[in-house]
Amino acid sequence: MIDEHPQGLNLSLEPLDDYIVIQTSDEETETRAGLIIPASSENSCQSGVVTAVGADAEGIEPGDKVLFPKDSGYEVRLAGAAVRVIRRRDLIARIND
Repeated sequence: MIDEHPQGLNLSLEPLDDYIVIQTSDEETETRAGLIIPASSENSCQSGVVTAVGADAEGIEPGDKVLFPKDSGYEVRLAGAAVRVIRRRDLIARIND
């Protein structure tokens, strides 16, 4: 039975295998080191924070800031929030600031 009142739902994603879940950043980001990651639509990269990792996603942990191609993975909406689910191998870099 489907609950018609979604405000009571507490949803989370648990990625499988080497998938990771990223809360994307929609605005321009500047790291403490001065790296500027623009949010413009012509930019082919996007940044975000890892919120969950699958069992086979080695070398990455929840809380890591990462850079990845905008067109990678799948956009998923959970309780009104958009997240991106991508494979570990699609990450470009970890942002250390």
